[in-house]
Amino acid sequence: MQLSEPLDKTLGGNTAKVMADHLDLHTVGDLLHHYPRRYAERGELTRLADLPLDEHVTVVAQVADARVHKFNAGRGQRLEVTLTDGSGRLQLVFFGRSIYHHQKELLPGRRGMFAGKVGTFRNIRQLSHPAYEMLGEDSGKDTVEAWANQLIPLYPACSQMESWKISNAVDVVLASLEATGWEGVADPLPVSLREGRGLLPLPDALRRVHRPRTKADIHDARARLKWDEAFVLQVALARRRHADAQLPAVPRKPAAGGLLDAFDARLPFTLTEGQRTVSAEIFDDLATEHPMHRLLQGEVGSGKTMVALRAMLGVVDAGGQAAMLAPTEVLAQQHHRSITEMMGDLAEGGMLGGSDQGTKVVLLTGSMTTAARRQALLDLVTGEAGIVVGTHALIEDKVRFHDLGLVVVDEQHRFGVEQRDALRSKGKQPPHLLVMTATPIPRTVAMTVFGDLETSVLDQLPAGRSPIATHVVPAKDKPHFLARAWERVREEVEGGHQAYVVCPRIGDDEEEPAGKKAKARAEDGAEDERRPPLAVLEVAEQLEKGPLAGLRVAALHGRMQPDAKDDVMRRFAAGEVDVLVATTVIEVGVNVPNATAMVIMDADRFGVSQLHQLRGRVGRGSAPGLCLLVTEAFEASPARARLSAVAATLDGFELSRIDLEQRREGDVLGQAQSGVRSSLRMLAVIDDEEIIAAAREEATAVVAADPELARLPELRTALDALLDDEREQFLEKG
Repeated sequence: MQLSEPLDKTLGGNTAKVMADHLDLHTVGDLLHHYPRRYAERGELTRLADLPLDEHVTVVAQVADARVHKFNAGRGQRLEVTLTDGSGRLQLVFFGRSIYHHQKELLPGRRGMFAGKVGTFRNIRQLSHPAYEMLGEDSGKDTVEAWANQLIPLYPACSQMESWKISNAVDVVLASLEATGWEGVADPLPVSLREGRGLLPLPDALRRVHRPRTKADIHDARARLKWDEAFVLQVALARRRHADAQLPAVPRKPAAGGLLDAFDARLPFTLTEGQRTVSAEIFDDLATEHPMHRLLQGEVGSGKTMVALRAMLGVVDAGGQAAMLAPTEVLAQQHHRSITEMMGDLAEGGMLGGSDQGTKVVLLTGSMTTAARRQALLDLVTGEAGIVVGTHALIEDKVRFHDLGLVVVDEQHRFGVEQRDALRSKGKQPPHLLVMTATPIPRTVAMTVFGDLETSVLDQLPAGRSPIATHVVPAKDKPHFLARAWERVREEVEGGHQAYVVCPRIGDDEEEPAGKKAKARAEDGAEDERRPPLAVLEVAEQLEKGPLAGLRVAALHGRMQPDAKDDVMRRFAAGEVDVLVATTVIEVGVNVPNATAMVIMDADRFGVSQLHQLRGRVGRGSAPGLCLLVTEAFEASPARARLSAVAATLDGFELSRIDLEQRREGDVLGQAQSGVRSSLRMLAVIDDEEIIAAAREEATAVVAADPELARLPELRTALDALLDDEREQFLEKG
């Protein structure tokens, strides 16, 4: 028998069909990797006189009496069995049709072992529906203790296939494998790795995880099986990195005394130590003959755009072009504006008044006029424009580059990866790639989800960034707190500053969330499930007429015409708007240093990382920032716990860890991201950092020595099993 063998050959057609339809288990390997969720313990052997309430116990006793009682006018029946062991008495109770089976077993005078949780009924101690096994005349103390201490695996199950049926199926499969000495079962871990790290062979690990004799068995089995998952996944990623490293790329070394040096000489501030370190890593990569694949992650405001701009200028210096891909028009326009402002006349190459060392920086979005678009396309194909900032409009077939050398992708998680790849394919040779995100990613997740990218982290904030005070405003429990929040906004505006108000919905006849979503919100402890989330258009109107009357209030959301959006953002940046009521369209890239306050309405409807991103829009100047998280969630709810966590720390990496712990990571190759069945069943990305890091190291070494895994056919087989076509495609797309 091999792990790839269909279950119907071993278990029969009916059982196999139920397992396939309801648990997505198709092969022997699927079943053996369907690990117990937990293990029930029968509890210590206890005398009847010493039974503790509400604890699991095992007792050895004699049946003194067994009677069937009728109740509910004869419609219901229960079997009551009295046990004794000389020290005390205990009652067992059974209900339902199975009572006659139990009555035949539990005859007065017979001795047995009984296990269950101790409860009371009418002051009598009892076990309800206990597990039991009758003892023969020759059963000694060893038999009793072995039964009492046995660990009972409980499997993830469904109504069509209970845990005990799955357990029986596992018994059948294990017995078949034992009979053949596990012949044909490939072990994916190289022997040297397994022995070097003191890990169990695969058959032992599977045997012990399903049929442990001790807790140490479970620990050792889990340690081995986690390694399988981490190592096979890291080998897949290492092979991606190795394949990418074989691609040719044009080295891009900045010319001395060129555009980059001219830009650096004009900077009115010094780069942080982090910016200098990360820039050095990037320029080292750009100088090689293979494409750079680097993830740059950094807190909101840590200066990622500056690092990316310097990389782009270096590539332009080396004769190439650089493209920055942004997820929204607002963000693309913001990047274009801030880049041209930072560069000054260096962004006007070839134009009247432009610097001789400069280049042209163009914007390309879907909403541009035909004439402006035609000019931008011409500037790209002739090489006149060294830098282009754009949305997915950059990816269209009509867009041609003279010599694309670097692609910068901002906020990677917002892109379909086909878009990223389409842009990369526009280079004569594969361009270098820099992926940026302001969402802090725990190291283990970066090593798994972004495992084909080298990672750089900017964790210093530039000088001049101000602290942000964050408070939870419980609007339902304490309405006067919300009134005070609007007073604080008014005070900030009167002090010469500006404010954001963020809402989860636009309004204007949007589809309302209903059904399951509303119910889930209610269970999460959020506001009354009938109330739809607050909307920008309604809140803006209420604020203008009510608590913020007299202030200049404007609304911003994603369904506005691009020109209208740009006009609102321009007016807000120029100080002509006091309060901007917006959706999460302001989450990334919006930079207004004079904005010092943010009120997030229905804050419990946003994720932890998203709240942290939003909060990063304030405190960007010299004045301290204020962020108020307004919620109607109950005080003891998980939703309030999330908000309290955000209020307690400004450390984005700590918050991303909390976010991951609360949501759990799912599976990096599983349903949340690729729509296929989970492949990580044992490994927890948040908890198993050491294993993931060590597996990455080992995988890199294995692939460097044998990229095709020709000397490791078992690992190759495991890789093929993990990476079916769908998952392979998902992994390749990043």
